[in-house]
Amino acid sequence: MTTTVESHPTRTGRSVPLSVTISAWAVPVMIVGQFALVSGVPVVIALAGSLRHVHDRAVRRAATLVAATFAVPLVVWLTRPDGAPSLSKDMHPAFAGLIIAASAAHLLTLHRARRRLPAQ
Repeated sequence: MTTTVESHPTRTGRSVPLSVTISAWAVPVMIVGQFALVSGVPVVIALAGSLRHVHDRAVRRAATLVAATFAVPLVVWLTRPDGAPSLSKDMHPAFAGLIIAASAAHLLTLHRARRRLPAQ
């Protein structure tokens, strides 16, 4: 009588870098926490990491959507002469909702890419 052991293939690397995942989670948390200007840092990290390291087109498009929805209120705040002292106070709540929705879409595509793509 012989016994066979089924081994599951081990992952040698990540299909999605951890920095991209953490940054993608940090964006909506910072927007809700009224740190909109500081959330530009994780937006840039998530965009650069998604474009450079993730090969799924949906992830790249979602990261670009997050960056675009963040850029609109930032440009409005920077160009307005009578703007509020912070981006969080100047941003319309609809823009905050759009950024959070785009971030949720980015997180969903990252999750799908992590499950679907083989480790590299």
